[in-house]
Amino acid sequence: MDIKDIRNIVELMNEHGLTLLDLSHKDFHIKLKKGPDLDDLRSLMACMPATVAAPVAAPLPSTGAPDGVPAVPSAPAAPVGTEITSPMVGTFYSKTSPDAPALVNVGDAISVGQTLCIIEAMKVMNEIKAECSGILSAVVAEDGAPVQFGDVLFRVK
Repeated sequence: MDIKDIRNIVELMNEHGLTLLDLSHKDFHIKLKKGPDLDDLRSLMACMPATVAAPVAAPLPSTGAPDGVPAVPSAPAAPVGTEITSPMVGTFYSKTSPDAPALVNVGDAISVGQTLCIIEAMKVMNEIKAECSGILSAVVAEDGAPVQFGDVLFRVK
């Protein structure tokens, strides 16, 4: 492969909005990446706690609400664990093929680098790998459903 071929590949990447290309052929391997290194940022952010708990004041003693005044509903609990989000826009698949078992299930122990799902974008199947270790507590995305950049795919404890 010469510089002219590499320039053509870069032009194709620009034309199609690709930020990463990893190509291997026989004894040749090239990896092209442009833009900020979002994978490194994502892996750092994924291992940080999803939310920081604020101190909670003790509830005031109940004085009883007057008749006819509705009670204030409590806020829903924040999701527990680290969220693994979609790095791209595409279609979420939990399996490698329609008749294959799911790559991961709730309750599975996962480790950094393990393939969790596949996101199809522009007819390319992209393996999404775990950015942190733990126990899979929830599969948030629906199999075969479209996902956007930043959508929560999984929760890990």
